[in-house]
This record gives sequence, structure tokens and C-alpha cells, in this order.
Amino acid sequence: MATPYTYGTNNSGSSFDSLLHSKYIILWGQNPSEMIFSTPYREYLMHAKKNGAKIVVIDPRYTDTAIAFADEWIPILPTTDTAMMDAMGYVIITEKLHDQAFLDKYCLGFDKDHMPDDVPKNESVQSYLLGEKDGTPKTPEWAEKICGVPANKIREIARDYAKTKPAALIQGWAAQRQAFGEQYMRAGAQLACLTGNVGKLGGWAAGTGYWSRSEIVYPFSFENPVKASIPCFLWTKAVENGTEMTAADGLQGTDKLTSNIKMIFNMAGNMLINQHADINKTRKLLEDESKVEFIVVSDLFMTPSSKYADILLPGTTFFERYDIGVPWCFGDYVIFGDKTIDPLYECRNEYDVFADIADKLGIKDKFTEGKSILDLVKESVERTKKELDPNFPTFEEFRQKGVYHFTYDEPLVGFKKQIDDPENNPFETPSGKIELFSKALWDMDQHDEIPAIAKYISSWEGPEDPLIKKYPLQLISWHYKRRCHSTYDNQEWLEEAAKQEMWMNPKDAEKRGIKNGDLVKVYNDRGALIIDVKVTPRITPGVAGIPQGAWYTPDKNGLDQRGSVNVLTSQKPTALAKANPQLTNLVEVKKHRG
Repeated sequence: MATPYTYGTNNSGSSFDSLLHSKYIILWGQNPSEMIFSTPYREYLMHAKKNGAKIVVIDPRYTDTAIAFADEWIPILPTTDTAMMDAMGYVIITEKLHDQAFLDKYCLGFDKDHMPDDVPKNESVQSYLLGEKDGTPKTPEWAEKICGVPANKIREIARDYAKTKPAALIQGWAAQRQAFGEQYMRAGAQLACLTGNVGKLGGWAAGTGYWSRSEIVYPFSFENPVKASIPCFLWTKAVENGTEMTAADGLQGTDKLTSNIKMIFNMAGNMLINQHADINKTRKLLEDESKVEFIVVSDLFMTPSSKYADILLPGTTFFERYDIGVPWCFGDYVIFGDKTIDPLYECRNEYDVFADIADKLGIKDKFTEGKSILDLVKESVERTKKELDPNFPTFEEFRQKGVYHFTYDEPLVGFKKQIDDPENNPFETPSGKIELFSKALWDMDQHDEIPAIAKYISSWEGPEDPLIKKYPLQLISWHYKRRCHSTYDNQEWLEEAAKQEMWMNPKDAEKRGIKNGDLVKVYNDRGALIIDVKVTPRITPGVAGIPQGAWYTPDKNGLDQRGSVNVLTSQKPTALAKANPQLTNLVEVKKHRG
């Protein structure tokens, strides 16, 4: 949601092989060693390092990525990333390390000479960083008091990033999952522009995602006749107060919903309870049948979400259907999913279930067009070969080989066309330039929480919230290498490989009389859970960490026994996107007496 206000689109990034040309790489909240998209990203990082690139990891945890790749680990307090970015910008500007020619040619809003009409000149990025308006220069000393990173280290990283060309600042998505996460994404883009690393081979248009050139041509397209939509994170709000939601809540396509949500189809996901914030609040809402009146769940296992179904459908595994597998957004390859057995027992593929529902509604022919899943897979292969890649195999060749790797002559560089030929390829923003200052955000007139330029905003339930006196630990979570979100948490053997346990710094543990391996209670005003503790210097003091995705398992009193982190997280959305803030939490921890 935030990135288009800067670049005009989310639909542009660089491919991982571009990193082979990078000289300096910052992985900010990035953990590819443990994440699902680690292949082939991990291998390119390894080769970049062999090529001489310096790699810096900025993260509250000393992750497996920091161990494997980092020349240096910079621990930082959660929710404060933008303060460090602001201070880096201050150093780059005051030491005249910024690329003024790039900013003049491609950017709007850096200085008073490049501001939109009808906006005060002292609202520029430069004015903010130098403190010309608010009287607070965003110095490294200012940032150190907020984020915990030493001022001299901030200066060092800022200088290295600005002087070493090309440099890639790659942002993980964890650090945006906080109260003002939009600022983190826009601040990264701002640093990339200050240093002229956008559109350059080996640089990186920070603020964007990670990009793959591989794709398949899908065999169908449709237009949803329902235009109304809400931010997915606010589905629980739409259950309780949907008819009261407005554009300020992220409602689009209509001025008003005619009803609260009364029916939910939860297909192949554990979002109904386990993966949504504030489990206790969600549980009470789902148990009230005057609100959601009908819930259908289709899944493979009796997940926590499945237990809330009125009708529970047993779905099929990938062994029981045909499919084409694409990497999760990244990786230049596709995989053939071959059906090996017919669905067991009463299991049915959801496509067939929906086809039968369409039949009851009298629209089966329109829904299926007479095609089975196998027909759709074959059509997708044929269309991909015809419309995208003439070297793509035939259906039988693809089925026999099992995988196809797309090949390219050169890396994909995000926004290269716009930088090489701005006259014919303007950015998709209102001005046609990179908007470090967004007039669209300015016109929202919510400058304290949705500023027009990237700014550090002190977070609720962050290190500066007075609530920290009651709950003195910031709680984060991460994608665990033993699971994909909550998938596989029911596999007992994986507990031997990677235990569900909370990380705590020795300084914090000592204050509480907690030792490694103790059973602890973690709690705040939203709930409490029980979990074993791992006392380790691999996490920043003042921060606790629980891997997300553990299956919610309450005892008879409602106390979770598995360490399901969403018992403790908040449903208060982020400011602009109205999105997931689930790494913004304050908690306390004490030894559990049983």
C-alpha cells in the first residue's frame, strides 16, 4: 500500500541474480536462510559474498542469515527502524554523500526547489532530516536514543551505503508489520534514492518487493461483479461493525456495506483463528452465533480454525490432484504437480465442490466451461508456450521432467526503463517522478500518522510507549524454519528439529530469575500463554521473540499451552494500509509455577 505512493507501483523489483553485481548489501529485517523464498536467493547471496560484497544484517535477532552471510549484525529495537533510516539520511545529506543529480532529475520532494505547488517548502525531506521545521535534526545521536544502535555505527553504515556503488538495501517484511510500518517501506526507498541506487544493476529500489520473471499463463480470467472490498486484516471489524466502515477504514468500491459479515468460507488456511491477531477477541466473536451465522472450512487437518466450522470439508493434498506449482513470488522455475492417487475417503478437491455448488445455482457450465482441473493444467501449459515462452515444454514433456527453468540473458533491474529513458517511461505517479513527497498523502490531512514523506513515528506499544512500565518487553515473532506459517506444526518430529520456544536475552532473564529451558508465562492485557524459554544473546535486550504459527491450544481455563503468539497480538491496524501490526506488542514474562 505504501510503495505506490513513492514509485507509483508495487509491480517492479529486481531479480536476485542482480545481487551478483552488488558491492554492499544491507539485509534489513531479512532472513532468507530460514524463509520459504530462500532458493535461489540464498545461493545468489553466497556468490555475491564470494565476489567481495559486504553484507550487513539489521535485525533484533542474530538470525541464521546473520550467521551464514553477515559481515556484521546490527541489533535494533523493533518499531524503530525508520529512526535509524532517518539518521542515515541525515549523515548522507550533511556529509554531501547524496546523489543530487539523481534527486534533481528523478525525484519530487527532496528539497525546497523540488516541491509540489501549494505545499510549504519546509515540508521537504531535506528540511525534515535537518530539523529545519521541527527543530530536531535527525542525527545519529537522536536515533541512538530511540533504536539502540550506537551513533557511530549508524554513521559508518550510512557512509558505506552511500560511498559503495552499487549498493542494495533489501527490506524484509517483518519490520513493516508494526504500527507505522508504511514509514519503514517509504524510508527505505528514500535512502535508495538519496544514494542513486534505483534502476542500477547491483543497486536495489528499496521499498519494493522481490521480483521473479517466471510465471505461467493462467487458463481463465474473470471480473468480480462485487466491487466492495475491505483490508483483509479488518475482517473481524467487518463482522462486528461492517455497516459502519468507511473509506477511512480502507473500504473501497462502495460508500457503505449493506451488511456485516454473516458467512465465511475459510479455504485451505488457518486464518480464522490461529493466524489472526488477538485470538481471545476473535474467539469470542466467532462463538457468538448472532454475528457470523455460517462458517465453512475446508482443510486437511483438524486445525484450530477447523474447530469453528459449521460445515467442515476434507480437502485434497497435492498427491490427489493435478497442478502447476510456482515459487512463492520468486524463483525462475515452475514445477509440475502430478496426481498420484485418487482422493482418499470423502476428500474432495475444492474445485469440484464449487462446481457442484455452481450446479445448484444453475451456473455450472459458466463456472467450469466444461473443463476439469487436468484440462485447466493442459490449457495453462499450452498458453504459456504460445504466449510467454516458446521453449516451454509440452504437457507430456513437462509432466515427465517435472520442472522447467526459465532462462534470461541478463538480470531484471527494477525501474531500469524509467531511469534510462524517463521521457518515454515516466514513473506511474501523478508527477511522473519518484515521489519522496506524496501530494496524495498530504491531501489526506492526517500528517501525524500518515505523513507525506517518510518519517519516524513513535509507535504505540513501542519502546517509547508509557505502557512499557507495565509490560517492559517488546514481543516480536518470525517465520520458523520448521513451519510454513502454521502448516506442519502438528508434525511431532519437527519439535525435535526446531522446538517451539521463546527467545529471551540473558540480561532480561536474569532480572526475572529465569533460566534456559524454564517454562514461562507470557502475558499482556489481551491474553497469556505458556512456553519454554531459550535464554540466548542472539536477541536484543528488551526484546522477546516467539516463532509465529504454533497451533492455538487452550486449556480448560483458556490459557494457551502451545505458545501461539497471536494470543498476545493486537487488532489495531496500521495507519495507512489498515494492515497487520502483529510485531507491535508489549508483554511481561514470569516463570510459570504450574
